Amino acid sequence: MKFSLLFCSSILLLSLFILPQIVLSRPVKQPFKSFLQHLEGCHKGQTVKGLYQLKQYLQKFGYLSYPQSNKSLAAHANDDEFDDLLEAALKTYQLNYNLKVTGAIDLQTVKQLMVPRCGVSDIINGTSSMRSGKRGHHHGSNTLHTISHYSFFTNMPKWPASKSHLKYYFHSSAQISAVQDLQSVCSKALSRWAQVSHFTFEEVAEGTSDADIVIGFHRGDHGDGYPFDGQGSTLAHAFSPTDGRFHYDADENWSTNPSQNMMDLESVAVHEIGHLPGLGHSSVQDAIMYAYISSGVEKRDLHSDDIAGIQYLYGSS
Repeated sequence: MKFSLLFCSSILLLSLFILPQIVLSRPVKQPFKSFLQHLEGCHKGQTVKGLYQLKQYLQKFGYLSYPQSNKSLAAHANDDEFDDLLEAALKTYQLNYNLKVTGAIDLQTVKQLMVPRCGVSDIINGTSSMRSGKRGHHHGSNTLHTISHYSFFTNMPKWPASKSHLKYYFHSSAQISAVQDLQSVCSKALSRWAQVSHFTFEEVAEGTSDADIVIGFHRGDHGDGYPFDGQGSTLAHAFSPTDGRFHYDADENWSTNPSQNMMDLESVAVHEIGHLPGLGHSSVQDAIMYAYISSGVEKRDLHSDDIAGIQYLYGSS
């Protein structure tokens, strides 16, 4: 009997030491950035673990689509095979972001993919008006000029001419400390666009029935069909006219004076507000409407490409 009790006690003590190690060793989902470096050097014809996650990323931003009507192609949507469609998607992505167009996952493409970005798709319903969707035109015999770098949503939705004065309010489903800075930050961001367009903006009380724009913090699946993905990848998103919704991902580290590993609240506000009147993403890295922004960076001033885009839609202020 004593031996049995001693044996059981020993097993119990041993399990207390072993169990935490077993729990901690359970596999966890890798963040998007973690597996990207592992994919560097991959090219068509290979099967490499993690390519499925890259496919998901490219599908999310409009670069990749596996037609369900073609069973042989559709089967590759959920695997790790580097197929023809993935190569074509990467080439389009590389063209849009001024990378060497290889169709392979080279170092510069990995670096670009790792930067946090806006959640609005670059290509909507298979249509791109970024660099990959524009044709050049010739001047003279040897010179090729590219048409503007700014872009628009499909069919160029706009606010009607009668809607130049837009009302906005704040509503968040996630409360974080950055909420207290939102009013002043967005007021400054809106004024930048007002200075170069015919729009004026007015803050109104939360829930005002005739408001045009609603701004706030949300996390995860927040009911608009475009769930946030946690820290480090998608920062925010906004909708085309005349929807008026602008959402920040509450899981990011937001700041009005960002250090490394923090995102600038105002820089992202200026970008997302550019979507609200109808601007898409730009291929110009210095433009506000460029989809990517690194942590610790302040990028608040409109570029000539941004101004040309908004004035193409609505005329000069």
